[in-house]
Amino acid sequence: MLMPHSSEYPVTPAGTETNRVPVIQVRGLTKSYGSTIVVDHVNLTVYQGDIYGLLGPNGAGKTTLIALLLGLIRPSAGEWHICNHDPRRNLQAALRHVGAMIEAPAFYPHLTGAENLHVLGGIRGPLPSGKIDDVLRQVGLQDRGRDRYRTYSLGMKQRLAIGLTLVHDPAILILDEPTNGIDPQGRVEIRELLRTLSQAGKTIVLCSHLLAEVEQICTRAAILRRGRVVIESNVRDLVGQGNLELTFLELTKEVS
Repeated sequence: MLMPHSSEYPVTPAGTETNRVPVIQVRGLTKSYGSTIVVDHVNLTVYQGDIYGLLGPNGAGKTTLIALLLGLIRPSAGEWHICNHDPRRNLQAALRHVGAMIEAPAFYPHLTGAENLHVLGGIRGPLPSGKIDDVLRQVGLQDRGRDRYRTYSLGMKQRLAIGLTLVHDPAILILDEPTNGIDPQGRVEIRELLRTLSQAGKTIVLCSHLLAEVEQICTRAAILRRGRVVIESNVRDLVGQGNLELTFLELTKEVS
């Protein structure tokens, strides 16, 4: 069972931004399709140990930004580095440090959870002995790993998808809307899972359109508006000053 988090707000890892280690650095990253700019000169920094929220209403450019970071689409301008690797020069070296979930993987419904992790996780290379059982424990599915995927609830399917990002033990997890469509209890379980993974040393980039989600689990956040970062800071400071809620509410009104 995942234990509840005791703090009112998440705690930023120790150290100031000047002495913490950046694991993702983005400078001037831009993506346009013809005259339409989807990601507009984005600058941001994710530090080791962050649970970093990419927050914004639907259509703000969050998923496109993640696709750029993962090399799934080519930028129109700008640069970025992952663990000191330039993905434009060596994408494989950069992504070796990353586990990502943009959309729910196409799991095989007739296979068990463990079998799905073995088959899909093995695509990137052989898995160490016992790794599948370790991952199932990490995501709270140790008692359901031998059940067929088609019997899983939506929350269990999302936890298995997060498990798939963990099979090669990446330093960074990039997750796009991992609680989308899940019932309230399922959302609580996913959030507690992410806190547990963070406490185990993972850096997490969480894409969300839910203000409460970012407030509850993220240490730092950037708010996107029409492809631009309008604010980036420590979540505790933003919440304390009222800037996070006010900025997000203004952006939500803009697109409603």
